Amino acid sequence: MKHGKKYNESVKLIETGKLYDVEEAVDIAVKTGTAKFDETVEIHVRLGVDSRHADQQVRGAVVLPNGTGKKVRTLVIAKGDNAKAAEEAGSDYVGAEEMVAKIQNENWLDFDVVIATPDMMGIVGRLGKVLGPRGLMPTPKAGTVTPDVARAVNEAKAGKIEYRLDKTNIIHCPIGKVSFGPEKLQENFDALMGAIIKAKPAATKGQYIKSCALATTMGPGIKLNVAKFGG
Repeated sequence: MKHGKKYNESVKLIETGKLYDVEEAVDIAVKTGTAKFDETVEIHVRLGVDSRHADQQVRGAVVLPNGTGKKVRTLVIAKGDNAKAAEEAGSDYVGAEEMVAKIQNENWLDFDVVIATPDMMGIVGRLGKVLGPRGLMPTPKAGTVTPDVARAVNEAKAGKIEYRLDKTNIIHCPIGKVSFGPEKLQENFDALMGAIIKAKPAATKGQYIKSCALATTMGPGIKLNVAKFGG
């Protein structure tokens, strides 16, 4: 695969085979983010679990202290006082059956987070095939099935992100934008990694955090020294 000049320049900042500490890695990531837009910084964590087993699932949510740098559009499926609370909290979209119908009939997906009250999950369940594959299905574990919709909206807007294993036992998550600078990115990294370590399943055997890499949208991966995480 042929890479551009900027990518090749970025690669020179990274020593082949070296495992970096977080502080140094975020510093390099910021330097490699040379695109004309504000690149997202992502982490990719490979875990020593088997996601095919229910007792080895790793999934949850965490509020990043400095947010993600992205405007988050929320959809709340609720009625009555809960719908009113969601509107007052500043949710972009609020509704009930009509919203479910809009998603089903028009394939409408102009939102980033779906929040629902427990009593609405009967109708939200119909959207499993649409929302599930996109990682948008509300779940109690992520705090998106809740009677306290106002809090869920505020957390989503503040930079709450969901982490979950993919089929290859890797978690992919954004930790902010290059413009945040190294310090804020490291604070976000620490919050996310702390949550992943806390979510370690009891059934895990051997090393939990196998490997971790940090990369900007257009930049090369920077491998981290996972021994420091004690996973």
